Amino acid sequence: MTDTATAARRPGEQALSALGLGAPALDPADASTHTFPDGGRWRTEIPSCEGPEALAVILKESSRLDVPIHRISQGSGVWMLTDAEITEMVEASAERDIELCLFTGPRGTWDIGGSVRSDSRGGGLRARGHDAVAGCIEDAVRATELGVKCLLVADEGVLWTLHRARVAGIIPADTTLKVSALIGPVNPAAYAVYEKLGADSLNVPSDLTLDHLTEIRRVSAAPMDMYIEAPDDLGGYIRMYEVAELIRRGAPLYLKFGLSKAPGIYPWGTHLRDVTLDTARERVRRGRLALDLLARHGADVDMAALGTRLPGTLNRFPAESATD
Repeated sequence: MTDTATAARRPGEQALSALGLGAPALDPADASTHTFPDGGRWRTEIPSCEGPEALAVILKESSRLDVPIHRISQGSGVWMLTDAEITEMVEASAERDIELCLFTGPRGTWDIGGSVRSDSRGGGLRARGHDAVAGCIEDAVRATELGVKCLLVADEGVLWTLHRARVAGIIPADTTLKVSALIGPVNPAAYAVYEKLGADSLNVPSDLTLDHLTEIRRVSAAPMDMYIEAPDDLGGYIRMYEVAELIRRGAPLYLKFGLSKAPGIYPWGTHLRDVTLDTARERVRRGRLALDLLARHGADVDMAALGTRLPGTLNRFPAESATD
């Protein structure tokens, strides 16, 4: 593994140093010591892939632009896809050995609850009541029976229930559970709790500072997901120039290529076909730009092997404690 604490240079480093404006030396103590199981420090993810047609566009564009993809995720939810559509997506992603992640629902604004629309945002995008949790579990069981191996979750209770379900064999034991940016933790204590509840990767908000990432890595090795470019409804943050340092601080890290200044497409339908396909194509292009930047900085090493998806050994609460 490359010593990323010293190998990667920073944007403009040589020119600024020549002008007497060089940055302070990187502190090796800030670097994450954690990796994915194969020793890789980063993986890639293309989000907002809302159906088979969008998936086909992403796969075609990733081949054209030579963008490696470890995971493709969807945001509208399992219930927005037919069995045939899910099966087509499972088969197409499996051909490329890419992990497919579908969202469980309902959540927040996807029901009649009004608090999430208040100024305080109320309970956030979580599952309200027993029936909402049941809907999420229904989605999870259906999706995994059709071959989906990764589920996206936006509620702590749903996360814990799904973790218990895989321990009990209700869903496959190798199902991975991904925490959504809609409830992403913002401090190390919360991050560690999500890991213990069953999270295999956690999407943190894109406005966390580099120091925040280091703080998290001092308490947890659970893979982190971060939008390198966030959708507008998640802040529209663009962290492209920090990619090398995000990896150094946050590894193991999924580089998630979102898109700002783009219309929202959830819940997706054919009435949004053109914008969905156009934005899917552009997300892959954004990935190519970020990877090119990594290469220019000498930081494109230590990518996890394509086809890898499991997070390694993580810390969990005992699943049987839920019945105490």
